Amino acid sequence: MPHKIVRRVPRPHASAVKLLGELGVATIHEAQGRTGAMAPYMRPIYPSARASGPAVTVSCHPGDNLMIHAAVEVCEPGDVLVVVTTSESTDGMFGDLLGTSCQAHGVTGLVIDAGVRDTTELTEMKFPVWAKAISPQGTVKASPGSVNVPVVCAGMLVNPGDVIVGDADGVVVVPRATAVDVAKAGEQRIAKEVKTRERLAKGELGVEFYGLRAKLKELGVEYVEELVEEPAANGRVVVKG
Repeated sequence: MPHKIVRRVPRPHASAVKLLGELGVATIHEAQGRTGAMAPYMRPIYPSARASGPAVTVSCHPGDNLMIHAAVEVCEPGDVLVVVTTSESTDGMFGDLLGTSCQAHGVTGLVIDAGVRDTTELTEMKFPVWAKAISPQGTVKASPGSVNVPVVCAGMLVNPGDVIVGDADGVVVVPRATAVDVAKAGEQRIAKEVKTRERLAKGELGVEFYGLRAKLKELGVEYVEELVEEPAANGRVVVKG
């Protein structure tokens, strides 16, 4: 497959991206049928990190960040860089200098299925990053790759222009074509959860609110008042309900 840099990609409506960012990763994951979550090893470098935006995808040779530099040129304000390597890598492929360049061009965050470094500086800059590893291992700029092609990042297919949302819970991918619908579904879920939270806060039990007593009975779970210990013939103690 020839290496390429695609300059123009379709992006979702800005209002849908904004709403998805406000909803958060867990709500979006539920709203789109519990799909789209990247592997849980993708962690933010600081707890309050949040980002949302259309994906600009980058495929790199492991230990080589040439294509990340190339990708910054085609980013638009509000984009999120999604970086993968063609084989396993934990090298620190992104640091504060690239972070400075990204911020200057309006990039709102980085998701990288490899390593990052300069995390103290990136945190002070408030540049959100989700990574597989933190490593001081440096990289070169010598190998070709591609920008804005479909990639698989932490187990999830990401197409250029898909919406990426990251927060303390991890990272979720929303296909560009369904971004508006998922945003609406997420908004409805939040409204429903507000009412649920009010009832639970007043002391209503989850087994009552969710109608789980019938499910427990169906599964053969019995309520007993206490456990009774009885001696067995072999000298051991048998616990009965």
